[in-house]
Amino acid sequence: MARRAGTTGAETAEKLRNAALELFARSGYAAVSMREIAAETGVQAGAIYNHFPTKQDLLNDLLQVHMETLLTAWAEAEEPDLAPPQALEHFVRFHIRYHLARSREVFISYMELRNLEGENFGAIEALRRRYESVPRAILDRGAMDGTFDIMDPQVTTMAIIAMLNGMTTWYRESGRLSLDEIETLYVRLVARLVGQKKED
Repeated sequence: MARRAGTTGAETAEKLRNAALELFARSGYAAVSMREIAAETGVQAGAIYNHFPTKQDLLNDLLQVHMETLLTAWAEAEEPDLAPPQALEHFVRFHIRYHLARSREVFISYMELRNLEGENFGAIEALRRRYESVPRAILDRGAMDGTFDIMDPQVTTMAIIAMLNGMTTWYRESGRLSLDEIETLYVRLVARLVGQKKED
């Protein structure tokens, strides 16, 4: 019975996360109450506090899970022996595929980060810096071996991530170009952005 109760508790917490994700993405963190989140899942209003004592805890949980899952996925996908041009292409393709499947998480992680307080904000910012260090390291290697011509690696890193994240706001499966075509186009755009030299 104890195992069954634990499973039920985990399932309820996950339902609450999904409901919060949907409501925060639709209406914004500030406009959503804990009572609304509970109602969305059929959980009694008071019971939500057994899983998330405050709305701040819930938002922090969503952002932390998103970033930690992203870092784990990259660790599994990374191919550290690739040369800078191929490593950058691999990163671009990974980032697009991963984030397009999680557009609500991406939206909340950027739009609602400002609502995190104190240590919560600092912890999520640290996780974001870890992920941003991935393309930055690739750019640094490419600049060092001469395959990239970059004026400012840090600014270029942020520009690349912002450009890739932007796809989550406009991409539609029914659009003129397929995902494969858009992905390849973005690889070429990023290559131009870093001044990548054409291979002979």
